[in-house]
Amino acid sequence: MPERILFWHRRDLRISDNLGLAAARDRSPQVSGVFCLDPNILNRDDVAPARVTYMMGCLQELQRRYAEAGSELLILKADPVKGIPQLAQAIGATAVYWNRDVEPYSRDRDTQVAAALKEVGIELKTTFWDQLLQAPGSVVTKSDNTPYTVYSPFWKNWIKQDKAAPVPALAAAEGLSPEAIAQAEAAGAIALPTAQDLGFVWEAPLLLEPGEWAAHQQLNAFCDDDRYIAEYDEQRNLPYVDGTSRLSAALKFGAIGIRSVWAAATEAYNRCRSDETRQNVQTWQQELAWREFYQHVMYFFPELADGPYREPLKDFPWVNDEVQFQAWCDGKTGYPIVDAAMRQLNETGWMHNRCRMIVASFLTKDLIIDWRWGEKYFMQKLVDGDLSANNGGWQWSASSGMDPKPLRIFNPASQAQKFDRDGEYIRQWLPELRHLDTEELVTGKIADGVRDRAQYPRPIVDHKQQQALFKDKYKAQKR
Repeated sequence: MPERILFWHRRDLRISDNLGLAAARDRSPQVSGVFCLDPNILNRDDVAPARVTYMMGCLQELQRRYAEAGSELLILKADPVKGIPQLAQAIGATAVYWNRDVEPYSRDRDTQVAAALKEVGIELKTTFWDQLLQAPGSVVTKSDNTPYTVYSPFWKNWIKQDKAAPVPALAAAEGLSPEAIAQAEAAGAIALPTAQDLGFVWEAPLLLEPGEWAAHQQLNAFCDDDRYIAEYDEQRNLPYVDGTSRLSAALKFGAIGIRSVWAAATEAYNRCRSDETRQNVQTWQQELAWREFYQHVMYFFPELADGPYREPLKDFPWVNDEVQFQAWCDGKTGYPIVDAAMRQLNETGWMHNRCRMIVASFLTKDLIIDWRWGEKYFMQKLVDGDLSANNGGWQWSASSGMDPKPLRIFNPASQAQKFDRDGEYIRQWLPELRHLDTEELVTGKIADGVRDRAQYPRPIVDHKQQQALFKDKYKAQKR
Protein backbone atom coordinates (compact mmCIF):
# COMPACT_ATOMS: atom_id res chain seq x y z
CA MET A 1 0.00 0.00 0.00
CA PRO A 2 1.42 3.45 -0.90
CA GLU A 3 2.61 5.60 1.99
CA ARG A 4 1.18 9.02 2.80
CA ILE A 5 3.57 11.95 2.17
CA LEU A 6 2.96 15.43 3.55
CA PHE A 7 4.47 18.28 1.55
CA TRP A 8 4.99 21.53 3.46
CA HIS A 9 4.62 24.58 1.20
CA ARG A 10 6.34 27.82 2.16
CA ARG A 11 7.85 29.95 -0.65
CA ASP A 12 6.66 27.58 -3.37
CA LEU A 13 2.93 28.19 -3.79
CA ARG A 14 2.46 26.12 -6.94
CA ILE A 15 2.20 22.50 -8.06
CA SER A 16 4.28 22.84 -11.26
CA ASP A 17 8.09 22.99 -11.43
CA ASN A 18 8.33 22.35 -7.69
CA LEU A 19 11.39 20.24 -6.86
CA GLY A 20 10.33 18.98 -3.45
CA LEU A 21 6.73 18.32 -4.45
CA ALA A 22 7.80 16.45 -7.59
CA ALA A 23 10.14 14.29 -5.49
CA ALA A 24 7.34 13.53 -3.04
CA ARG A 25 5.04 12.46 -5.88
CA ASP A 26 7.78 10.30 -7.37
CA ARG A 27 7.92 8.43 -4.07
CA SER A 28 4.18 7.96 -3.60
CA PRO A 29 0.89 9.01 -5.25
CA GLN A 30 -0.55 9.72 -1.80
CA VAL A 31 0.64 13.30 -1.42
CA SER A 32 -1.14 15.98 0.59
CA GLY A 33 0.00 19.58 0.87
CA VAL A 34 0.03 21.85 3.90
CA PHE A 35 0.63 25.55 4.42
CA CYS A 36 1.18 26.93 7.91
CA LEU A 37 0.07 30.46 8.74
CA ASP A 38 2.96 31.08 11.09
CA PRO A 39 2.20 33.59 13.89
CA ASN A 40 5.94 34.15 14.30
CA ILE A 41 5.83 35.77 10.85
CA LEU A 42 2.33 37.24 10.69
CA ASN A 43 2.64 38.97 14.06
CA ARG A 44 5.81 40.86 13.11
CA ASP A 45 5.58 44.62 12.60
CA ASP A 46 7.04 44.55 9.08
CA VAL A 47 4.32 42.54 7.32
CA ALA A 48 2.68 44.33 4.38
CA PRO A 49 -1.10 44.00 3.89
CA ALA A 50 -0.54 43.89 0.12
CA ARG A 51 1.89 41.00 0.52
CA VAL A 52 -0.47 38.97 2.72
CA THR A 53 -3.33 39.66 0.29
CA TYR A 54 -1.24 38.36 -2.60
CA MET A 55 -0.16 35.31 -0.60
CA MET A 56 -3.71 34.38 0.35
CA GLY A 57 -4.78 34.68 -3.28
CA CYS A 58 -1.96 32.30 -4.23
CA LEU A 59 -3.13 29.84 -1.58
CA GLN A 60 -6.67 29.94 -2.92
CA GLU A 61 -5.45 28.91 -6.35
CA LEU A 62 -3.08 26.34 -4.87
CA GLN A 63 -6.00 24.67 -3.11
CA ARG A 64 -7.87 24.49 -6.42
CA ARG A 65 -4.82 23.00 -8.14
CA TYR A 66 -4.51 20.31 -5.49
CA ALA A 67 -8.19 19.47 -5.85
CA GLU A 68 -7.81 19.18 -9.63
CA ALA A 69 -4.90 16.79 -9.09
CA GLY A 70 -7.05 14.66 -6.77
CA SER A 71 -5.62 15.72 -3.40
CA GLU A 72 -5.87 18.62 -0.95
CA LEU A 73 -3.92 21.51 0.54
CA LEU A 74 -4.43 21.63 4.29
CA ILE A 75 -4.14 24.89 6.21
CA LEU A 76 -2.73 25.33 9.70
CA LYS A 77 -2.61 28.45 11.84
CA ALA A 78 -0.03 27.48 14.40
CA ASP A 79 3.63 27.45 15.30
CA PRO A 80 4.99 25.01 12.69
CA VAL A 81 7.35 23.43 15.24
CA LYS A 82 4.26 21.93 16.89
CA GLY A 83 1.73 22.08 14.08
CA ILE A 84 3.60 20.20 11.33
CA PRO A 85 4.50 17.11 13.43
CA GLN A 86 1.00 16.95 14.93
CA LEU A 87 -0.64 17.10 11.50
CA ALA A 88 1.75 14.56 10.03
CA GLN A 89 0.95 12.13 12.84
CA ALA A 90 -2.78 12.75 12.55
CA ILE A 91 -2.97 11.83 8.84
CA GLY A 92 -0.54 8.94 9.13
CA ALA A 93 2.24 10.49 7.06
CA THR A 94 5.46 8.51 6.99
CA ALA A 95 7.50 11.44 5.66
CA VAL A 96 7.38 15.23 5.38
CA TYR A 97 9.03 16.98 2.43
CA TRP A 98 9.85 20.65 2.01
CA ASN A 99 12.08 22.98 0.01
CA ARG A 100 14.93 24.79 1.73
CA ASP A 101 15.17 28.52 2.43
CA VAL A 102 18.09 30.91 2.97
CA GLU A 103 16.59 33.24 5.59
CA PRO A 104 17.87 33.01 9.18
CA TYR A 105 14.43 32.58 10.78
CA SER A 106 13.42 29.93 8.25
CA ARG A 107 16.60 27.93 8.79
CA ASP A 108 16.21 27.99 12.56
CA ARG A 109 12.52 27.07 12.32
CA ASP A 110 13.26 24.20 9.94
CA THR A 111 15.90 22.81 12.27
CA GLN A 112 13.36 22.76 15.09
CA VAL A 113 10.64 21.16 12.95
CA ALA A 114 13.11 18.52 11.75
CA ALA A 115 14.04 17.66 15.35
CA ALA A 116 10.36 17.43 16.34
CA LEU A 117 9.61 15.09 13.42
CA LYS A 118 12.53 12.85 14.30
CA GLU A 119 11.25 12.60 17.87
CA VAL A 120 7.99 11.07 16.65
CA GLY A 121 9.67 8.84 14.07
CA ILE A 122 8.62 10.67 10.90
CA GLU A 123 11.11 10.86 8.06
CA LEU A 124 11.95 14.19 6.46
CA LYS A 125 13.34 15.14 3.05
CA THR A 126 14.63 18.70 2.83
CA THR A 127 17.50 18.71 0.37
CA PHE A 128 15.74 20.70 -2.34
CA TRP A 129 16.87 24.23 -3.33
CA ASP A 130 13.70 24.96 -5.27
CA GLN A 131 13.86 28.78 -5.22
CA LEU A 132 17.36 28.94 -6.72
CA LEU A 133 18.95 27.88 -9.98
CA GLN A 134 22.25 27.31 -8.19
CA ALA A 135 22.37 26.10 -4.59
CA PRO A 136 24.46 27.98 -2.02
CA GLY A 137 27.96 26.61 -2.13
CA SER A 138 27.83 25.73 -5.82
CA VAL A 139 29.06 29.17 -6.94
CA VAL A 140 32.25 29.99 -5.04
CA THR A 141 35.60 31.59 -5.72
CA LYS A 142 38.12 29.46 -7.60
CA SER A 143 41.01 30.53 -5.40
CA ASP A 144 39.78 29.31 -2.02
CA ASN A 145 36.19 28.06 -2.48
CA THR A 146 34.67 30.88 -0.45
CA PRO A 147 31.38 32.68 -1.16
CA TYR A 148 31.48 35.67 -3.47
CA THR A 149 30.96 39.06 -1.87
CA VAL A 150 30.95 40.99 -5.16
CA TYR A 151 28.32 40.48 -7.84
CA SER A 152 30.36 40.69 -11.07
CA PRO A 153 32.61 37.65 -10.48
CA PHE A 154 29.61 35.79 -9.05
CA TRP A 155 27.74 36.42 -12.31
CA LYS A 156 30.64 35.28 -14.47
CA ASN A 157 30.82 31.99 -12.60
CA TRP A 158 27.06 31.57 -12.16
CA ILE A 159 26.17 32.01 -15.84
CA LYS A 160 28.62 29.30 -16.91
CA GLN A 161 26.96 26.64 -14.79
CA ASP A 162 24.24 24.37 -16.12
CA LYS A 163 20.70 25.27 -15.13
CA ALA A 164 18.15 22.55 -14.40
CA ALA A 165 15.02 22.21 -16.51
CA PRO A 166 11.52 22.58 -15.03
CA VAL A 167 10.11 19.48 -13.33
CA PRO A 168 6.61 18.03 -13.98
CA ALA A 169 3.55 19.28 -12.14
CA LEU A 170 1.76 17.28 -9.49
CA ALA A 171 -0.68 14.95 -11.24
CA ALA A 172 -3.01 12.09 -10.28
CA ALA A 173 -2.34 12.38 -6.57
CA GLU A 174 -4.48 10.58 -4.01
CA GLY A 175 -6.08 12.65 -1.29
CA LEU A 176 -7.09 11.84 2.27
CA SER A 177 -10.09 9.77 3.26
CA PRO A 178 -12.98 11.52 5.09
CA GLU A 179 -11.76 9.93 8.31
CA ALA A 180 -8.25 11.27 7.77
CA ILE A 181 -9.65 14.74 6.98
CA ALA A 182 -11.49 14.66 10.29
CA GLN A 183 -8.28 13.68 12.05
CA ALA A 184 -6.47 16.56 10.31
CA GLU A 185 -9.11 18.98 11.54
CA ALA A 186 -8.74 17.62 15.05
CA ALA A 187 -5.01 18.31 14.73
CA GLY A 188 -5.64 21.94 13.79
CA ALA A 189 -6.41 22.04 10.06
CA ILE A 190 -8.74 24.94 9.24
CA ALA A 191 -10.55 26.48 6.31
CA LEU A 192 -8.44 28.96 4.37
CA PRO A 193 -9.07 32.44 5.83
CA THR A 194 -8.90 35.69 3.91
CA ALA A 195 -6.27 38.35 4.45
CA GLN A 196 -8.91 40.44 6.21
CA ASP A 197 -9.69 37.52 8.53
CA LEU A 198 -6.02 37.69 9.54
CA GLY A 199 -6.25 41.45 10.14
CA PHE A 200 -4.65 42.67 6.90
CA VAL A 201 -6.69 45.03 4.74
CA TRP A 202 -5.53 45.95 1.23
CA GLU A 203 -8.14 47.45 -1.07
CA ALA A 204 -6.01 48.67 -3.99
CA PRO A 205 -5.50 46.47 -7.07
CA LEU A 206 -2.52 44.15 -6.85
CA LEU A 207 0.36 44.56 -9.29
CA LEU A 208 -0.11 40.99 -10.49
CA GLU A 209 -3.10 38.70 -10.05
CA PRO A 210 -2.19 36.09 -7.42
CA GLY A 211 -1.46 32.51 -8.30
CA GLU A 212 0.37 30.20 -10.61
CA TRP A 213 -1.75 30.75 -13.71
CA ALA A 214 -1.40 34.54 -13.69
CA ALA A 215 2.35 34.28 -13.08
CA HIS A 216 2.81 32.05 -16.13
CA GLN A 217 0.67 34.37 -18.22
CA GLN A 218 2.81 37.31 -17.19
CA LEU A 219 6.02 35.41 -17.91
CA ASN A 220 4.80 34.44 -21.37
CA ALA A 221 3.68 37.97 -22.15
CA PHE A 222 7.03 39.42 -21.07
CA CYS A 223 9.23 36.90 -22.89
CA ASP A 224 7.18 36.48 -26.06
CA ASP A 225 6.50 40.13 -26.85
CA ASP A 226 9.23 42.17 -28.56
CA ARG A 227 8.05 45.25 -26.71
CA TYR A 228 9.26 43.87 -23.40
CA ILE A 229 12.23 41.55 -23.02
CA ALA A 230 13.76 42.58 -26.36
CA GLU A 231 13.93 46.20 -25.14
CA TYR A 232 14.55 45.44 -21.48
CA ASP A 233 18.05 46.90 -21.16
CA GLU A 234 16.79 50.45 -21.77
CA GLN A 235 13.16 50.23 -20.70
CA ARG A 236 13.85 48.73 -17.25
CA ASN A 237 15.26 52.06 -16.02
CA LEU A 238 12.30 54.19 -17.08
CA PRO A 239 9.70 54.27 -14.29
CA TYR A 240 6.97 55.68 -16.53
CA VAL A 241 7.22 52.67 -18.88
CA ASP A 242 5.81 49.21 -18.22
CA GLY A 243 9.20 47.73 -19.07
CA THR A 244 9.89 45.20 -16.31
CA SER A 245 8.68 41.62 -15.89
CA ARG A 246 6.61 42.41 -12.77
CA LEU A 247 7.22 38.86 -11.58
CA SER A 248 8.89 39.84 -8.31
CA ALA A 249 5.92 38.97 -6.08
CA ALA A 250 5.42 35.66 -7.91
CA LEU A 251 9.09 34.80 -7.41
CA LYS A 252 9.02 35.86 -3.76
CA PHE A 253 6.16 33.45 -3.01
CA GLY A 254 7.10 30.85 -5.59
CA ALA A 255 3.91 31.22 -7.59
CA ILE A 256 6.21 30.43 -10.49
CA GLY A 257 9.30 28.22 -10.56
CA ILE A 258 12.67 29.80 -11.23
CA ARG A 259 13.53 26.99 -13.67
CA SER A 260 10.43 27.88 -15.71
CA VAL A 261 11.49 31.52 -15.69
CA TRP A 262 15.02 30.66 -16.80
CA ALA A 263 13.73 28.35 -19.55
CA ALA A 264 11.56 31.16 -20.93
CA ALA A 265 14.50 33.59 -20.82
CA THR A 266 16.72 31.07 -22.59
CA GLU A 267 14.12 30.51 -25.31
CA ALA A 268 13.86 34.27 -25.81
CA TYR A 269 17.65 34.53 -26.04
CA ASN A 270 17.81 31.76 -28.62
CA ARG A 271 15.20 33.53 -30.76
CA CYS A 272 17.23 36.74 -30.90
CA ARG A 273 18.52 37.75 -34.32
CA SER A 274 20.87 40.53 -33.27
CA ASP A 275 23.49 41.23 -30.64
CA GLU A 276 21.37 44.13 -29.40
CA THR A 277 18.35 41.97 -28.58
CA ARG A 278 20.58 39.30 -27.06
CA GLN A 279 22.05 41.97 -24.77
CA ASN A 280 18.54 42.95 -23.69
CA VAL A 281 17.68 39.38 -22.75
CA GLN A 282 21.00 38.89 -20.98
CA THR A 283 20.38 42.01 -18.92
CA TRP A 284 17.24 40.39 -17.58
CA GLN A 285 19.18 37.19 -16.91
CA GLN A 286 21.64 39.30 -14.95
CA GLU A 287 18.77 40.60 -12.84
CA LEU A 288 17.80 37.01 -12.06
CA ALA A 289 21.41 36.43 -11.07
CA TRP A 290 21.27 39.45 -8.74
CA ARG A 291 18.32 37.76 -7.02
CA GLU A 292 20.41 34.63 -6.53
CA PHE A 293 23.48 36.58 -5.43
CA TYR A 294 21.56 38.24 -2.61
CA GLN A 295 20.14 34.90 -1.49
CA HIS A 296 23.55 33.25 -1.48
CA VAL A 297 24.92 36.20 0.50
CA MET A 298 22.08 35.92 3.05
CA TYR A 299 22.75 32.21 3.42
CA PHE A 300 26.47 32.60 4.09
CA PHE A 301 26.27 35.89 6.01
CA PRO A 302 23.01 35.69 8.00
CA GLU A 303 24.20 38.56 10.21
CA LEU A 304 23.32 40.88 7.30
CA ALA A 305 19.67 40.53 8.29
CA ASP A 306 20.42 42.68 11.35
CA GLY A 307 23.32 44.91 10.40
CA PRO A 308 25.82 46.23 7.86
CA TYR A 309 28.56 44.32 6.10
CA ARG A 310 31.14 47.13 5.85
CA GLU A 311 33.03 48.28 8.93
CA PRO A 312 32.62 52.07 8.39
CA LEU A 313 28.84 51.71 8.64
CA LYS A 314 28.69 49.49 11.73
CA ASP A 315 28.69 52.41 14.18
CA PHE A 316 27.78 55.16 11.76
CA PRO A 317 26.55 58.43 13.36
CA TRP A 318 23.17 58.62 11.65
CA VAL A 319 21.11 61.76 12.19
CA ASN A 320 17.81 59.84 12.36
CA ASP A 321 15.43 62.79 12.34
CA GLU A 322 11.95 61.29 12.86
CA VAL A 323 10.13 64.25 11.32
CA GLN A 324 12.20 64.02 8.14
CA PHE A 325 11.72 60.26 8.07
CA GLN A 326 7.95 60.70 8.19
CA ALA A 327 8.14 63.22 5.34
CA TRP A 328 10.07 60.63 3.32
CA CYS A 329 7.48 57.95 4.11
CA ASP A 330 4.61 60.23 3.10
CA GLY A 331 6.20 61.45 -0.14
CA LYS A 332 6.52 65.02 1.15
CA THR A 333 10.25 65.76 0.97
CA GLY A 334 9.97 68.50 -1.64
CA TYR A 335 11.99 66.44 -4.15
CA PRO A 336 9.52 65.46 -6.90
CA ILE A 337 11.12 62.19 -8.07
CA VAL A 338 11.52 60.99 -4.48
CA ASP A 339 7.98 61.90 -3.53
CA ALA A 340 6.50 60.37 -6.67
CA ALA A 341 8.22 57.07 -5.91
CA MET A 342 7.11 57.00 -2.28
CA ARG A 343 3.52 57.71 -3.25
CA GLN A 344 3.65 54.90 -5.80
CA LEU A 345 4.79 52.60 -3.01
CA ASN A 346 2.12 53.74 -0.58
CA GLU A 347 -0.71 53.55 -3.10
CA THR A 348 0.20 50.38 -4.99
CA GLY A 349 2.43 48.30 -2.72
CA TRP A 350 5.15 48.36 -5.35
CA MET A 351 7.88 50.68 -6.57
CA HIS A 352 9.94 50.69 -9.75
CA ASN A 353 13.46 49.40 -9.07
CA ARG A 354 15.22 52.52 -10.36
CA CYS A 355 13.11 54.53 -7.95
CA ARG A 356 13.92 52.17 -5.09
CA MET A 357 17.55 53.12 -5.54
CA ILE A 358 16.74 56.83 -5.74
CA VAL A 359 14.66 56.95 -2.55
CA ALA A 360 17.09 54.71 -0.66
CA SER A 361 20.01 56.95 -1.57
CA PHE A 362 18.00 60.01 -0.55
CA LEU A 363 17.09 58.54 2.84
CA THR A 364 20.62 57.46 3.68
CA LYS A 365 22.77 60.08 1.95
CA ASP A 366 20.55 63.20 2.03
CA LEU A 367 18.57 62.68 5.24
CA ILE A 368 21.37 60.61 6.80
CA ILE A 369 18.87 58.21 8.31
CA ASP A 370 19.76 54.62 9.19
CA TRP A 371 19.09 52.39 6.18
CA ARG A 372 17.34 49.89 8.44
CA TRP A 373 14.50 52.38 8.94
CA GLY A 374 13.91 52.41 5.19
CA GLU A 375 14.38 48.66 4.84
CA LYS A 376 11.66 48.05 7.42
CA TYR A 377 9.30 50.59 5.85
CA PHE A 378 9.66 48.89 2.49
CA MET A 379 8.82 45.53 4.07
CA GLN A 380 5.74 47.11 5.63
CA LYS A 381 4.51 48.15 2.19
CA LEU A 382 5.94 45.99 -0.61
CA VAL A 383 3.88 43.23 -2.21
CA ASP A 384 7.17 41.65 -3.28
CA GLY A 385 9.02 42.31 -0.02
CA ASP A 386 11.78 39.73 0.26
CA LEU A 387 14.42 39.81 3.00
CA SER A 388 17.40 38.94 0.81
CA ALA A 389 16.61 41.30 -2.07
CA ASN A 390 15.33 44.14 0.09
CA ASN A 391 18.24 43.94 2.51
CA GLY A 392 20.76 43.63 -0.32
CA GLY A 393 19.33 46.62 -2.14
CA TRP A 394 19.25 48.81 0.94
CA GLN A 395 22.78 47.91 1.98
CA TRP A 396 23.98 48.63 -1.57
CA SER A 397 22.34 52.05 -1.48
CA ALA A 398 23.57 52.83 2.03
CA SER A 399 27.22 51.97 1.23
CA SER A 400 27.06 49.33 3.97
CA GLY A 401 26.82 46.25 1.75
CA MET A 402 28.74 44.26 -0.82
CA ASP A 403 29.61 46.80 -3.50
CA PRO A 404 33.05 47.47 -5.03
CA LYS A 405 32.12 51.16 -5.18
CA PRO A 406 30.87 51.79 -1.66
CA LEU A 407 30.51 55.59 -1.62
CA ARG A 408 27.69 55.92 -4.12
CA ILE A 409 25.36 58.95 -3.95
CA PHE A 410 22.43 59.65 -6.28
CA ASN A 411 21.47 63.21 -7.16
CA PRO A 412 17.63 63.22 -7.29
CA ALA A 413 17.53 65.89 -10.01
CA SER A 414 20.10 64.11 -12.20
CA GLN A 415 18.24 60.83 -11.80
CA ALA A 416 14.94 62.43 -12.78
CA GLN A 417 16.46 64.20 -15.78
CA LYS A 418 17.97 60.95 -17.01
CA PHE A 419 15.18 58.47 -16.31
CA ASP A 420 12.01 60.62 -16.29
CA ARG A 421 13.12 63.24 -18.78
CA ASP A 422 9.58 64.33 -19.73
CA GLY A 423 8.27 64.20 -16.18
CA GLU A 424 5.65 61.55 -16.97
CA TYR A 425 6.25 59.50 -13.83
CA ILE A 426 6.31 62.56 -11.58
CA ARG A 427 3.08 63.89 -13.08
CA GLN A 428 1.37 60.52 -12.57
CA TRP A 429 2.08 60.37 -8.85
CA LEU A 430 2.16 64.09 -7.97
CA PRO A 431 -1.07 65.40 -9.50
CA GLU A 432 -0.66 68.74 -7.72
CA LEU A 433 2.37 69.43 -9.95
CA ARG A 434 1.01 68.23 -13.29
CA HIS A 435 0.63 71.78 -14.59
CA LEU A 436 4.30 72.66 -14.16
CA ASP A 437 6.89 72.80 -16.92
CA THR A 438 8.91 69.64 -17.37
CA GLU A 439 12.16 71.36 -16.42
CA GLU A 440 10.71 72.40 -13.08
CA LEU A 441 9.50 68.86 -12.41
CA VAL A 442 12.67 66.99 -13.20
CA THR A 443 15.13 69.49 -11.70
CA GLY A 444 12.99 70.25 -8.67
CA LYS A 445 13.72 73.95 -9.17
CA ILE A 446 10.23 75.14 -8.29
CA ALA A 447 9.63 78.61 -6.90
CA ASP A 448 8.48 78.74 -3.29
CA GLY A 449 5.30 80.57 -4.27
CA VAL A 450 4.42 77.90 -6.80
CA ARG A 451 5.02 75.20 -4.19
CA ASP A 452 2.83 77.01 -1.70
CA ARG A 453 -0.05 77.43 -4.17
CA ALA A 454 0.18 73.76 -5.13
CA GLN A 455 0.41 72.81 -1.45
CA TYR A 456 3.62 70.98 -2.26
CA PRO A 457 6.39 71.17 0.37
CA ARG A 458 9.66 73.00 0.02
CA PRO A 459 12.79 70.79 0.10
CA ILE A 460 13.37 69.53 3.61
CA VAL A 461 17.16 69.44 3.07
CA ASP A 462 19.73 70.80 0.64
CA HIS A 463 21.18 67.95 -1.43
CA LYS A 464 24.60 69.51 -1.93
CA GLN A 465 25.06 70.27 1.75
CA GLN A 466 23.84 66.86 2.90
CA GLN A 467 26.01 65.07 0.36
CA ALA A 468 29.07 66.83 1.76
CA LEU A 469 27.98 66.06 5.33
CA PHE A 470 27.57 62.36 4.60
CA LYS A 471 30.97 62.19 2.93
CA ASP A 472 32.59 63.83 5.94
CA LYS A 473 30.93 61.36 8.30
CA TYR A 474 31.91 58.44 6.10
CA LYS A 475 35.55 59.52 5.86
CA ALA A 476 35.71 60.00 9.63
CA GLN A 477 34.41 56.47 10.15
CA LYS A 478 37.06 54.99 7.85
CA ARG A 479 39.97 56.40 9.90
